[in-house]
Amino acid sequence: MTKYTQIANDIRTQIVKGVLQANEQLPFEKDLCIKYNASKMTVKKALDILVAEGLIVKRRGSGTFVKSISNIDMNRLLVSNQFRGLTALYSDRKVTSTLITFDVVSSNEEVTQKLNLESEEFVYNLLRVRYVDEEPYVIEHTFMPINLIPGLRKQHTMASIYSYIEADLGLKVQSSHRTIRVRKSNELEQKYLKLKADDPVAVVEQVAYLENGTAFEYSISIHRYDRFAFETVIVR
Repeated sequence: MTKYTQIANDIRTQIVKGVLQANEQLPFEKDLCIKYNASKMTVKKALDILVAEGLIVKRRGSGTFVKSISNIDMNRLLVSNQFRGLTALYSDRKVTSTLITFDVVSSNEEVTQKLNLESEEFVYNLLRVRYVDEEPYVIEHTFMPINLIPGLRKQHTMASIYSYIEADLGLKVQSSHRTIRVRKSNELEQKYLKLKADDPVAVVEQVAYLENGTAFEYSISIHRYDRFAFETVIVR
């Protein structure tokens, strides 16, 4: 994880937890540079991330302040930033899974790079279909290092893996980097997601991080086009 992402994550966590209150002024950039042992450009990039997320605002001649946003928007940001997973997102509905693949493999070049691993480290290789109220929503292909997430069992993959990570292992899921694309579905996706030929899908590629900044998950999720929505905050 880059330095500016770590800084942005730390400030974001302070805002979400209420350590930094609405309309409170953040330390000046030069002071943040000292606090985080980072360059001015690195701190600026971190603050720009938070401005883009709608969490802080820069006032010319005054400094940088925590933005006053509604509890509803704060909750949405919390869900978005910590990506609590499908089970938490649809907590009032029935979420189930069908496990297609569950084994341990040596990480290939792409997984090694995404998770910042040593060459050919062992990772879980999971492929499952997630359902909401018995309707297929997403196909998830997930890789996790077994040394970071030990003891993962089939029963965990049938429910919420994040719940196992946080409740059983005592780890804190912090943030994620996501890339979202849209393309036509293939035959396998049409089969498991009950799509018609050439129906589109949303493809979400994600690297997820623990509170200490360690990457613990690389996943590619294939979403039904009519079950997928992306929410964000747009600022001028």
